[in-house]
Amino acid sequence: MSRAALLLLTDGRFPAGGHAHSGGVEAAVAHGAVHDTHSLEAFCRGRLHTTGLTTAGLAAAAAGGYDPLLLDDAADARTPAPALRAVARRLGRQMMRAARATFPSAELENLAAARPQGAHQPIVLGLAAHAAGLAPLDAAYAAAYENIGGPATAAVRLLSLDPLDASGLLARLAPEIDDVAQAAADAANRATTEGLDALPSASSPLLDITGEQHAAWSVRLFTS
Repeated sequence: MSRAALLLLTDGRFPAGGHAHSGGVEAAVAHGAVHDTHSLEAFCRGRLHTTGLTTAGLAAAAAGGYDPLLLDDAADARTPAPALRAVARRLGRQMMRAARATFPSAELENLAAARPQGAHQPIVLGLAAHAAGLAPLDAAYAAAYENIGGPATAAVRLLSLDPLDASGLLARLAPEIDDVAQAAADAANRATTEGLDALPSASSPLLDITGEQHAAWSVRLFTS
């Protein structure tokens, strides 16, 4: 195992399409819920402990060898908003392209064939982590960090924030990323004996609502 592979998966320059998505922060800025570094930190914290925990659990389970098609169905059930399901599959297609080129594996090829319209992004991320020789906990870290790193970066552009403040925000949330990643990996381990219900299913209804609203905008800076 090379931990450098984890750095590659979480690098914002990894060509998986995440730079085009705001993770809901564009809508939050428009509604005034996010307007400065303090409110952005609150937004990221809430996202980390809800959708972040859920996606980290799915990624960890995929990296641990759980059936990716069953996990993809579980991801659908945990993503009630149609617009956000479409986003997750679009990101999955883009992640799949990058992962197949970077960490080729039979598991990725099989999932690509079974889900030609795209599997949910955390499932693909977990398989990529496994192909890179990483552990389920590593996949959970990648998913948890990405879940708030993307919105923090997007908010810098949307609000003209100081990038140093955004980096400081992510550093302050680092202990909570640790907790979420560990909880997700533990849940993925339990899922091997207890089934899919052991995986996190934390939700954020406001993100679901604003995600649907954002998808209907005629003018927007980010895809989601």
